[in-house]
Amino acid sequence: MRTTNWFMLTCALFVGTSCAQQQKSMVISNPTDIAREELVSIPYQEFTSHFGVDSVFVVKLADSETELPYQLEKRGEETPQNVLVWVPVDANGEVTLSVIRQETKPEFKAQTFARYVPERFDDFAWENNVLAFRMYGKALEGRPDDAQGMDVWSKRTEELIIDKWYKENDYHTDHGEGLDYYSVGQTLGAGDMMPYFDGEVHYTKHYREYDILDNGPLRTTFKLIYEPEELNGQTIAITKTISLDAGQHFNKIEVELEQAESTPVVVGLARRGESEPQYDFNEANRSLAYWEPDVQGHGHIGTALILTDGQPSFVDSDDTQFLLSTEVQQDKPFVYYNGAAWNRAEQVTSADEWNGFVEQQAEKISKPLVVKLK
Repeated sequence: MRTTNWFMLTCALFVGTSCAQQQKSMVISNPTDIAREELVSIPYQEFTSHFGVDSVFVVKLADSETELPYQLEKRGEETPQNVLVWVPVDANGEVTLSVIRQETKPEFKAQTFARYVPERFDDFAWENNVLAFRMYGKALEGRPDDAQGMDVWSKRTEELIIDKWYKENDYHTDHGEGLDYYSVGQTLGAGDMMPYFDGEVHYTKHYREYDILDNGPLRTTFKLIYEPEELNGQTIAITKTISLDAGQHFNKIEVELEQAESTPVVVGLARRGESEPQYDFNEANRSLAYWEPDVQGHGHIGTALILTDGQPSFVDSDDTQFLLSTEVQQDKPFVYYNGAAWNRAEQVTSADEWNGFVEQQAEKISKPLVVKLK
């Protein structure tokens, strides 16, 4: 009897060990000394095949009941293209995730959103739980209040506010959630891009079409499409694909230029004309950070640009904006990041903090989290 019990126990241990060895997982490692909370992306077919699931599952931290939010990213297609998982990882650390099939699809609070705003002169606005942005549309062209570049709205709430603020139509006043006080005018604002010929920014017409590829809950991605224009002897058609993730201060912007030859362009930040502006151009990581002075008692906004390749030149041409100039090669997308922070949101409260924040963001872009399926 003792022999039989020992045999059964040994078998049970063997089976248990075998199952544990066969249990599949996903390991996320952080190659930087910066604690991070962000999205990782895994191709949908690879993910579902590895874990033996379809589109309904739960992602958890291994050996924990902590459930992590995820999104099936479609990129404008009918079927999912990627699985996006929000992951916290310590500096130089790693986490192991488990994936479990289930019958009911989990619901996650929307933290990103975008929409076309026909009721406000064809604005296109987007946001996450940190900031909101907008680009101007055709109906604003020719008006006295027309503006050129990208606008940023200062928030101090994690709630999504675009619909509410447009409906109330009083977003230039802070009622406790933040406000829009950023001035774009005839500049590139908080990080737009334009062609740059003979030392001058050539502002195109505003976008003509939009296409929302994904709309949350964790990542919103959309395209803004501009009509072809004759500039400097060549016809240029521009498409900008913009992505914003939950919890992030930076957009990822991919610009496609349909043109006959390479084109000089600039990305830029509006400046406020102060005699000693607080800005930092970091040539090594291709970043530009600017900390604005207090504007009409509303506080300070930091804006920034990060380019992913090439060697941009810094241009401080006048009192209206800072520029980074570069060359976009024919048939090669131009990728950069733009972002902002408001001191009254109490995440970044000084120029030094903002410079350090931007440097960390540049490092995270250059050293993404590493995903391994095991």
